[in-house]
Amino acid sequence: MKNLESTMAGTVFTVNVAVGEEVAVGQVLIVLESMKMEIPIESEVAGKVATINVSEGDFVNEGDILVTFE
Repeated sequence: MKNLESTMAGTVFTVNVAVGEEVAVGQVLIVLESMKMEIPIESEVAGKVATINVSEGDFVNEGDILVTFE
């Protein structure tokens, strides 16, 4: 399994993917908000989403696992 980790600390603004969805490299899966800026978090792999470990409004730290792929 591969993981998508947060690249920075911030609040989850939107989750743009669902469990079971096939995603492509470069697809924006999560948008974080930090210091009033929206930062897109893109998939680094192509694959199927196994789990989403965050919800909108959650605070995450750098390195936290946001999404796990099959």
